[in-house]
Amino acid sequence: MSTLAIVLSLALLMYLAYRGYTVLLLAPVMAALAVILSGDVSQMLPIYTETFMRALGNYMLAFFPIFLLGALFGQLMADSGAATAIAKWIERTLGSKHAILTVVLACGILTYGGVSLFVVAFAIYPIAKTLFRDADIPKRLVAPAIALGSFTFTMTALPGTPAIQNAIPIAYFGTNTFAAPGLGLIGAAIMFSLGIAWLRSREKAARASGEGYGDHDDSDTGPRGQVGEADMSGDASRTMPLLLALLPLVLVIGINALFTYGIFPNMEWYFLKQRFPTMDASKQTGMWALIIALAVACVTLILISLGRWANLQQTINKGVLGSMLPIFNTASEVGYGAVIASLAGFAIIRDAVLNVSSNPLISEAVAMNVLAGITGSSSGGMSIALQTLGADYLRMANAAGISPDLLHRVAVMSAGVFDTLPHCGAIITLLSICKLTHKQSYGNIAAMTIVVPLIALSVVIALGTMFGSF
Repeated sequence: MSTLAIVLSLALLMYLAYRGYTVLLLAPVMAALAVILSGDVSQMLPIYTETFMRALGNYMLAFFPIFLLGALFGQLMADSGAATAIAKWIERTLGSKHAILTVVLACGILTYGGVSLFVVAFAIYPIAKTLFRDADIPKRLVAPAIALGSFTFTMTALPGTPAIQNAIPIAYFGTNTFAAPGLGLIGAAIMFSLGIAWLRSREKAARASGEGYGDHDDSDTGPRGQVGEADMSGDASRTMPLLLALLPLVLVIGINALFTYGIFPNMEWYFLKQRFPTMDASKQTGMWALIIALAVACVTLILISLGRWANLQQTINKGVLGSMLPIFNTASEVGYGAVIASLAGFAIIRDAVLNVSSNPLISEAVAMNVLAGITGSSSGGMSIALQTLGADYLRMANAAGISPDLLHRVAVMSAGVFDTLPHCGAIITLLSICKLTHKQSYGNIAAMTIVVPLIALSVVIALGTMFGSF
């Protein structure tokens, strides 16, 4: 009965999230339903305060700085004009004949540099629709192109990416954001090349059928208001030099790598033992490096734009407040996962997932995919999976001689496959920004964000199994 309660709770969570109800409310309510149906009514309140809220709070403590700094950095990039300067440079370099490649590269550069994928979607869409219209490419391919550049290789595969998905396993495996760099690069190359090949084939098919751009309402008023560049004095936002626009992105990756490979490994942490006796500094350095990198990039971006901000306070407030909903949504899902893991029926589910394969990498991939698909969130699904099964996978990997770095990369890439099922909030938002429907674009979006990443993941697991982490 407890297992059935969990399945019913998960099904309702997925359905209601798809219908647009907020996870902030759904997570505790569906957790309570699972507890009630499992026959633990008398323990409802203790489970809520000691399990749900404790897990939510621990997640907030661990990842709040990354969410906050990431959202702030993205807003600064958008409102300073840096994001648009980079996109316009790629457009001028490649031209309208390569509209698809231009959009994918612009999104990829911005997201790999630490800009939120939602900010990227809002910033790139006006440029993308113009490029596609000029090149007479169907508008229905705009959303898949943005998804390929923002939701795939830069989010889960490229080593050092500051995406929250790439930071979550650090706390569980003691790794860093550059885990398994060689395999990550291979996975990224597969996603990028297959994705571009698919979109170009769709473009050729559309040209052969004479489809064209199509008749669309391309007015600029978005469903949530335009989220892009704030008004700045004069035309400064449109004339930021390219090198200055690229500098903050380079700093995010460069400083992260400097501290990860150069400074922190050569430091002795004995001076921390007296004040923090239970802390293992080696398991925190990956997070510290990313925090320093994002903070330095934010300060640099503010300084290089001094005198050109129309309202810097508004930009900072918007960015900081923009981090609240994503982190609370994900933390609520983690709390839900902790409650589910405490129920007796979860032992059956856990054993089934762990025994899917004797290869811990395959088992881990299945768990990440299932939970990311159910929650419609790569970060939420991975957080639930690692919260409940992370220690088991680390134990299995150690027994099999598998590097934690390889576990890290497979976990992140796996969470980025079935997270984009139709009920995914990011997909719904992207379609809304582009003024497209599931019927028009979801098939090609699924090819970009599910089929292509699944192929890349399979190759990475195969190579990792044969040759280990590299």
